[in-house]
Amino acid sequence: MAWLYLTLAGLLEVVWATFMKLSDGFHKLGFAALTVLGMVLSFVFLAEATRRLPMSIAYPVWTGIGAVGSVLVGVILFGDRISPLTWVFVGFLFVGIVGIKLTSH
Repeated sequence: MAWLYLTLAGLLEVVWATFMKLSDGFHKLGFAALTVLGMVLSFVFLAEATRRLPMSIAYPVWTGIGAVGSVLVGVILFGDRISPLTWVFVGFLFVGIVGIKLTSH
């Protein structure tokens, strides 16, 4: 269950980052409120995950999911352009997340 909480926390990090972008610097209050709600829920699920997983595992996976997910959302929804070399490093992040999961007990 801890890994499910951690995955939800990471996905919610992507959600709040997306809403923060959509809030236009917190000028659009609806999106700003959703940003804060996403942050709170992300931290709640991260806190729950860290009750069962070591911080040294949970935190890097949480930030990694947020980082990779935010890159994908930026490219798909916002038309961000990243170089092929940047994609290589995003791939390294993904491999790192999977590697941490596979090698942790």
